[in-house]
Amino acid sequence: MSEKSNIELLQQFYQGFYLTDPVGNNAFSFDKRQCQEIYVPPIIQGTLQDLKIGKEVAFCEHFEQEEIRKCGLQHFLYLEINDKEIFVFDNHNHAFFFWIFGVFLKKWFPRATLWHVDQHSDMRKPDAFLQMDCQDQNLLQKAFKYTNFVLNVGNFIQPALSLDLFSHVEIISSLESFQLNPPEHFILDIDLDIFAKDMEYIPSEYKIEKIREYIDKSNFITIATSPYFIEQEKAIGFIKKLLQ
Repeated sequence: MSEKSNIELLQQFYQGFYLTDPVGNNAFSFDKRQCQEIYVPPIIQGTLQDLKIGKEVAFCEHFEQEEIRKCGLQHFLYLEINDKEIFVFDNHNHAFFFWIFGVFLKKWFPRATLWHVDQHSDMRKPDAFLQMDCQDQNLLQKAFKYTNFVLNVGNFIQPALSLDLFSHVEIISSLESFQLNPPEHFILDIDLDIFAKDMEYIPSEYKIEKIREYIDKSNFITIATSPYFIEQEKAIGFIKKLLQ
């Protein structure tokens, strides 16, 4: 049997499915919501032209007496651009699976530096930590289940630290932190909510310039469009500015 390509391996897991129980990102305000399911789309390999907003609810929250429903992406996207592997998805916890995918296939090695460009730290602790060996042949299956049914958008970095995927995390969320220089080798993680309204005190052109510098220096990149925190059309527009 021939070895599966990267996209074939990814598509074994991300085929498109619904979360219908109060788990992962679907646990937020679950009992207060009328919409009690969210969608996780399939992944495809393609180009930036394949980045499209989906019609399914990807994140739902009850806030200040209002049920807020946000659509995510039509597809998650796997890109190979200039020898860089780039993963684009909506809710940010999926970064955890793609990090595991990278280590499993020896795209990079544990104890790397994570350069986390985000409005939020995402450093909350989950209810449970994943216990496993990065050489486990069932690693991807375990990581996929954990990513989707345990983790949420605010607690996926601590589990990566507990597995020694990263030895250091630098959170780039302020004007001061944007002035830091990344190390020679690092994993780049971008949340497009860095361009949300609350972050407009840092000029967009400056952020674009700095993030492009990070992209030039990293070969493994995860990008979240964060539908709850930024309009998806706006997020997709910024991705195209960063990668074209």
